[in-house]
Amino acid sequence: MQTKIIKIDPQNPEDDLIDEAVEILKTNELVAFPTETVYGLGAAGLNKEAVEKIFIAKNRPQDNPLILHVCSIEMVEEIAENISPDAKKLMDAFWPGPLTIIFKRKPNVPDVITAGLDTVAIRMPDNKIALKLIEKLGMPIAAPSANTSGKPSPTCAEDVYEDMYGKIPLIIDGGDARVGLESTVVDLSNDIAMILRPGGITIEHLRKYLKKVELDPALKEGKEILKPRAPGQKYRHYAPKAELILFPYSSDMTDRLKAMYEKLTDENKKVGILTVDENLDNYDADILLSLGTITDLETIAHNLFKYIRQIDNLGVDVILCEGVIEEGIGLAIMNRLKKSSGGNIA
Repeated sequence: MQTKIIKIDPQNPEDDLIDEAVEILKTNELVAFPTETVYGLGAAGLNKEAVEKIFIAKNRPQDNPLILHVCSIEMVEEIAENISPDAKKLMDAFWPGPLTIIFKRKPNVPDVITAGLDTVAIRMPDNKIALKLIEKLGMPIAAPSANTSGKPSPTCAEDVYEDMYGKIPLIIDGGDARVGLESTVVDLSNDIAMILRPGGITIEHLRKYLKKVELDPALKEGKEILKPRAPGQKYRHYAPKAELILFPYSSDMTDRLKAMYEKLTDENKKVGILTVDENLDNYDADILLSLGTITDLETIAHNLFKYIRQIDNLGVDVILCEGVIEEGIGLAIMNRLKKSSGGNIA
């Protein structure tokens, strides 16, 4: 299969180019497109045949549910049961934006979307290309990240091309993703609101609108989810080809990382280091990248997957990565890094 890339203006999406993508979706084929979080691999979300192609293209396990992307509250009402007052508060506050809400599903949602669960994950992306694509298609678009399953999520069209060339007919290039991490997932299908996946919308943000919201205990305990209720809950995820070793934030973090670097290089391993601006001078390494300043975790989040891919593509054997404080969006950054490392934490 030939894979075509078309550039679309992210501020003023051209109708004729959007129409070209919509026609492909209507034939039950896949289109990769930008959102503010990461690039998505889209299919007509209420068509079982189309959605099944996502799992084939990504080599994604069938037990990993998908998110349906919508462009209006009316579209939510067509696929979700019991839209609670809390859900309405969150939609008013954070949509369009990087928040996915889990509802009880209606019967028209295919089982392949939900991995057979009685719930469905729904999001309204804050991206003009994505919203126009959904609107013109006239139904929700199912879209996990547009990468090979388990690899770092793509934050630009080039990343998608690296993983999806020859597997899908079309990639829309709408520039770099603004956030760079997947959406926060909050489950509102039970009595207590539960964050299943942290993201750019933090627990502190949600507590301004909900009387009670908790973190999934599995997030705090670092456990693998055997039957995921939301995307990204499988333990080995967002992973580079190289081994990634994570060093949680502590007073002796740089000393421990330097010691590991020396040990591995003595073993003739090719080692790369991911650090922050403030610690660049602490390391004498050939392959050294900064994710940004520790005072701006949003920028670190934006750069995370991009730089994991970049350092991995240099052919390193091992990536040594500094951690951040697990507060605010730092919780989401560390969630992705723990999964990228497959639990390989120093």
